[in-house]
Amino acid sequence: MSYPYQIRSLEQYKEAYRRSVEEPEAFWAEVAEHFHWRKKWDNVLDWNFKEPRVRWFEGAKLNITENCIDRHLEALGDKPAIIWEPNDPADRVRIVTYNRLHKRVCQVAQMLTNLGVKKGDRVCIYMGMVPELAYAVLGCARIGAIHSVIFGGFSAQSIADRLYDAQAEYIITCDGAYRGGKDIPLKSVIDDALIGNRIVKKVIVYTRTRTAVSMIKGRDVWWEDEMEHAEHEVEKEGKVTFPAVEMDAEDPLFILYTSGSTGKPKGVVHSTAGYMMWTNYTFVNVFQYQPGDVHFCTADIGWITGHSYILYGPLSAGGTSLMFEGIPTWPDAGRFWDIVDRHKVNILYTAPTAIRSLMGFGLEPLKGKDLSSLKVLGTVGEPINEEAWHWYYKNIGKERCPVVDTWWQTETGGCLISNLAGVTPEKPSWATLPMPGVQPLLVDENGNEVTGADENGIVKGNLCIRAPWPSTIRTTYGDHERCRQNYFAAYDNLYFTGDGALRDADGNYRITGRVDDVLNVSGHRLGTAEIENAINMHAGVVESAVVGYPHDVKGQGVYAFVIYEHHHSNDPNLTRQDILQTVTRMIGPIAKPDKIQFVSGLPKTRSGKIMRRILRKIAEGDLGSVGDTTTLLDPAVVEEIANGRIA
Repeated sequence: MSYPYQIRSLEQYKEAYRRSVEEPEAFWAEVAEHFHWRKKWDNVLDWNFKEPRVRWFEGAKLNITENCIDRHLEALGDKPAIIWEPNDPADRVRIVTYNRLHKRVCQVAQMLTNLGVKKGDRVCIYMGMVPELAYAVLGCARIGAIHSVIFGGFSAQSIADRLYDAQAEYIITCDGAYRGGKDIPLKSVIDDALIGNRIVKKVIVYTRTRTAVSMIKGRDVWWEDEMEHAEHEVEKEGKVTFPAVEMDAEDPLFILYTSGSTGKPKGVVHSTAGYMMWTNYTFVNVFQYQPGDVHFCTADIGWITGHSYILYGPLSAGGTSLMFEGIPTWPDAGRFWDIVDRHKVNILYTAPTAIRSLMGFGLEPLKGKDLSSLKVLGTVGEPINEEAWHWYYKNIGKERCPVVDTWWQTETGGCLISNLAGVTPEKPSWATLPMPGVQPLLVDENGNEVTGADENGIVKGNLCIRAPWPSTIRTTYGDHERCRQNYFAAYDNLYFTGDGALRDADGNYRITGRVDDVLNVSGHRLGTAEIENAINMHAGVVESAVVGYPHDVKGQGVYAFVIYEHHHSNDPNLTRQDILQTVTRMIGPIAKPDKIQFVSGLPKTRSGKIMRRILRKIAEGDLGSVGDTTTLLDPAVVEEIANGRIA
């Protein structure tokens, strides 16, 4: 498969970028010609950021699975679509060819249809990183059902909230999942999430760990039984077939929940055609993917990175995607390098958190591992620090593999700012240049564009985008006003990313972190309000405030300031453990605070607003720049908190 729209030189990038800004409709129409459409579009783009309204390829008809699977069958049918590396390195690796992927996805589509799932229905998927997760996602897309994948680390309460928000009637899960040395009881968590739920009609359970599970008559069914029935229905005269449901370009493809600055997670909605095009275009260009390359994205499909760069991007390009069930440090810290060696991985795309964690084990785990197949390295989820960048470049890439530092969000669907591997310049810890079609600008707090640079030629401001790209967020599920308020209301006619950024004299961008009340912990976005709500659920907690602080491995750690009943606890360490357990129960272990400091009060203005800026300075240990505290309701509380800071 060739990619005529692949950029192969800096000159081509500059020309593509110019055209994408000056003639966006003509530019993207040319790219779109290389996909399979049931019906071509009437109009390429219609948009208005005030409402907001974004529509790409209006009037077009397609099914994304025909672009990810069917169109590749003749040329690539026997080629690997997915290589599955199990949690235990002693277990059998599974190679899923495009032919097998087609059969399994058709079976899932038939299975879901048999169980009553229709176009537009919401299907919640809560599974481990097994190939069946990919089949489930694509099976939903084939019949036009809207999939909503939930990461396996979320708690029953978090799942219940998401099920209710999406009004999901169907769930696909596993009996359990393997993650490193742990067995995670997924079905048991789902059972807890469904207490009191009167909406869910069916729960489909795939057998992975052979954990004992409760199966409720009339509601719960086994994946294996239902797939066996479906297999007989999709195989006719020696051929496998399940006609893909025709979708409109703007029909929703999936909902993915992400934390915001309020306590309630937001259901980000991506539509079919624009998302498909953007994930394909960015995958092919950022990683400079070549047919036959093995692409290893280490993310979980429960996050947007897994959606875009394990499934939809690579498969729409006819690529080979490596899917990993385990974690980078189990059974030892050489696991990634074993996988690269065994499968001759060409592209490795991982998180700075993973890199920093593996740095801590030194170079011993690399001994005897052949990494010569690697051509491109990538990072995702958070800004990478220079030390980690150089370690990655030198010890993993052997100073010959370009490192692509990709910046994007759940809401953007795919990479927005990144160097293109070996094509555009790289700059350690800088995301560098925008993708064609992406028009970033930096604004001050009042929304005025910042153009003045400091003595080093650096411009600093809040990062916004001034025009839509094909996979722009369409809405937040069931609440379009929330979408407007969160992303389009802060600054007139701009998409506000929530991130601060720097721009150098060459137009390169460096992301400096969130400017709102959202933390980036190990590449996962967590709203401070969501964590505070969970802490406040613990009996004895009067009030709490959560901020981020620099963490050597996670990037950002979670620091919680907690007012406890009577201002103290008889056993502070036990109380901390109880609070951590409460957060785990309400959200999941990913949200547990790293530090909990008990305080008698919080720095508040006279109107009652908590001054998180002051708490952030204390958490960072930057006590000298706390600033003026005289306007606070109780200025003395700041000194007390500072004196009790946990180092």
